[in-house]
Amino acid sequence: MNNSELKEKLEAHYLKYRQKFSSKDPVWMLHRFTDERDIELVGLITAAYAYGAVDQINRFINELLQKTGNKPYEFTINFSKRKDKKHLEGLYYRFNSCFDIINMFSSLNKALIRSGSLKNLFLSHYNASDSTIIPALGGFTNELNKNIIKIDNRYYHYLFSNPVNNSTCKRMNLFLRWMVRKDDIDTGLWSDIPASKLIMPVDTHIARISKKLNLVKRKSIDLKFALELTDKLKKFDPVDPVKYDFALCHIGIDKKEF
Repeated sequence: MNNSELKEKLEAHYLKYRQKFSSKDPVWMLHRFTDERDIELVGLITAAYAYGAVDQINRFINELLQKTGNKPYEFTINFSKRKDKKHLEGLYYRFNSCFDIINMFSSLNKALIRSGSLKNLFLSHYNASDSTIIPALGGFTNELNKNIIKIDNRYYHYLFSNPVNNSTCKRMNLFLRWMVRKDDIDTGLWSDIPASKLIMPVDTHIARISKKLNLVKRKSIDLKFALELTDKLKKFDPVDPVKYDFALCHIGIDKKEF
């Protein structure tokens, strides 16, 4: 398949999947809220726990939101470990314990008090001259991981992956896609950042189909893989290369033919 044929197919799949509720996906959690402060928080928390089967993720996020009274911003900005941990005790998702969840809300509370919003926090690390969002993502996740002792919270740092570790940072790049891009799927709340600077969120499905389509030559699934894939997709859409993520991911999940 040559580049022209590949672009035509990518565009067709993008158009097919871009409609709201076109496929089961955690992103629809964000569409339940109208307040931007709620949407940001639900987006970050949902992305942080977006590992495993979609039904499992959705079930957990629904339960977690119920614990907040379905008022995630209000719950977070007023969160105190001493008085609020009782609401979260016993709640866990796979290898992330209730202690990780409690620490997450404590960290987010501090970040919101310090910066006012997640957007402000991210933009405080963003430089318009950067070619990608990677430097800003590093600073952003450093803030969220600050003061969390790794030896006592072995899996907490998995929630907010940092590109300094050469990880694909799939879930954090997914969160940024939800915030920066604008269509029926993604919210476009962070319009200050060009979509061209986003990095493809690479999971096993994206990696497998990317290799199958010869979009990437690199064998290791790491940050360089994600960058190589993003650069390739920029040949098809230099302004919005990660717009193909949703379709490619769900083709992989649903095991459909490209």
